[in-house]
Amino acid sequence: VDSYDVTVEEDLGEIQLIKIEKRKYWYQDDWYLKYITVKTPMGDYLEFPCYRWITDEKEIVLRDGKAKLPRDDKTQILKQHRRKELETRQKMYRWKEWHPGFPLSIDAHSHSELPRDIQFDNEKGIDFILNYSKAMENLYVNRFMHMFQSSWSDFADFERIFVRISNTISEYVMQHWKEDFMFGYQFLNGCNPVLIRRCTEIPKKLPVTMDMVECSLERNLTLEEELKQGNIFIVDYELLDGVDANKTDPCTIQYLAAPICLLYKNLENKIVPIAIQLGQKPGPDNPIFLPSDATYDWLLAKIWVRSSDFHIHQTVTHLLRTHLVSEVFSIAMFRQLPAVHPLFKLLVPHMRFTIAINTKAREQLICECGLFDKANATGGGGHVQMVQKAMKDLTYSSLCFPEEIKAKGMDSKEDIPYYYYRDDGIKVWEAIKSFAEDVIHIYYESDEVVCEDVELQAFVKDIYVYGMRGVKASGFPKMIRTREKLAEYLTVIIFTTSAQHAAVNFGQYDWCSWIPNAPPTMRRPPPTEKGTVTIEQIVESLPDRGRSCWHLGAVWALSQFQDNELFLGMYPDEHFVEKPVKEAMAKFRKNLDEIVNAITERNKNKKLPYYYLSPDRIPNSVAV
Repeated sequence: VDSYDVTVEEDLGEIQLIKIEKRKYWYQDDWYLKYITVKTPMGDYLEFPCYRWITDEKEIVLRDGKAKLPRDDKTQILKQHRRKELETRQKMYRWKEWHPGFPLSIDAHSHSELPRDIQFDNEKGIDFILNYSKAMENLYVNRFMHMFQSSWSDFADFERIFVRISNTISEYVMQHWKEDFMFGYQFLNGCNPVLIRRCTEIPKKLPVTMDMVECSLERNLTLEEELKQGNIFIVDYELLDGVDANKTDPCTIQYLAAPICLLYKNLENKIVPIAIQLGQKPGPDNPIFLPSDATYDWLLAKIWVRSSDFHIHQTVTHLLRTHLVSEVFSIAMFRQLPAVHPLFKLLVPHMRFTIAINTKAREQLICECGLFDKANATGGGGHVQMVQKAMKDLTYSSLCFPEEIKAKGMDSKEDIPYYYYRDDGIKVWEAIKSFAEDVIHIYYESDEVVCEDVELQAFVKDIYVYGMRGVKASGFPKMIRTREKLAEYLTVIIFTTSAQHAAVNFGQYDWCSWIPNAPPTMRRPPPTEKGTVTIEQIVESLPDRGRSCWHLGAVWALSQFQDNELFLGMYPDEHFVEKPVKEAMAKFRKNLDEIVNAITERNKNKKLPYYYLSPDRIPNSVAV
């Protein structure tokens, strides 16, 4: 890192723009420019932020760092600069359909085709093939990685690839995964805490009777009364019904199920399973499994639910609802908000490397014959069908964290006290919203100013038309008319790209490294009758040695922070220069620090601490 001083003798008058160009030498020497500071003859300092790569013989024209809305630009030269920047960006950042029905993504086949400014600094660092192989080596499991079709001999045998890091969640999972409380706990605070909802009536497709569950209910009430009191919960994997299982390996037939799981809040306020049906259509060959059944019947039913949960988590909760949605926000921002716009300055740290990581994933991970096909039962096209089906539930209100929790009937702290994902998420949501409001009030003195901001409206429209494919039912706004709505909209964007992704990504090693707790594939069909399941049958159903190792490498690699990770509230690049915004940032950081302290205090002496939504562990953007 170097800094250079350039002295100019003559008086240049009032500086509107700075033009900077790089001459080409014999070899390519791209140059990353952070900012230029100008000291005027009067002793004033002007900041010209850049934070971009200067490549080839292109020139870059910079404006000073004060954020300006379109209406603030009075001179022709500034209006033209603004227009030209967007025209150039719209040629570089083009929308493209990767699969029918998906949110649109960037028009680039590979990472190297992306604009230089959004590429990773070091492409090797995000090579999935390299990282997964390296992870397997670090975990000492590479000796098993080619052993496809070779079954483990029993549960204990899985320990041969399980890295024991004592006093960790992963070790606790290994010790307690068979227990009902552990199974139920994961719906609240595991790495997919977004599916559980309060059940108000038992669906017809799950013909559970009082006789079946009576021995699980602890309040001397009927099932009907327990429902009315709000003690029954449900998780339904209907989305997996009809999805094709992975057929890429002719030697291993793989299976999927679409279970329905009924849960109960017991007298200790713990959520435990009381009935599991492994298919959507009730019938004699689709029994309802119960805790009172034979030990292995009940265990295998729970394993099938955990496997189904893993599939929904990876493809819907993680890929669609954080990665693909964040890429939509990112592309729209580059296309419609110039660098001088206050909302570009606010959002750009939360878009860092998102388009790059998704492009790399389409190149190596979720493409045809990609790494995803190696170990996952939804590989080979099933994951594509899942995203297409899940689009109908991708609504604006489902991305508004407090609204989504409420819609599922999970908002009462008194009723459901141990739902840390909800508690921490709401605190972080409120802190982000308060910060967004502070920034909005600096630049938009009224709702009218919001309505008149043509660039903001184009940004919102781009997200609706291209990201959400113009689907009215998505509930995404086509335009924003008030400061209040704008604050919510920006909170959705920042929360999704930072907190929501952190909550569902960084717990993957903790919860999924003990393979029987999150099998990425099943090699036997779901049981169709009770009383026949053996331990051998369970081990034969679970992933083979090769697939187990690829899965382990994946969840390890995905759970690592970047080397130079920037966490929520850390804004080292000074896109904003104004004092009021810097004060708003300081207030935001103070609020986040208070949340960190509260979470640290709560987690003290807990065997299962919940820390995924602690702001000091929430990266600013989706970059892994």
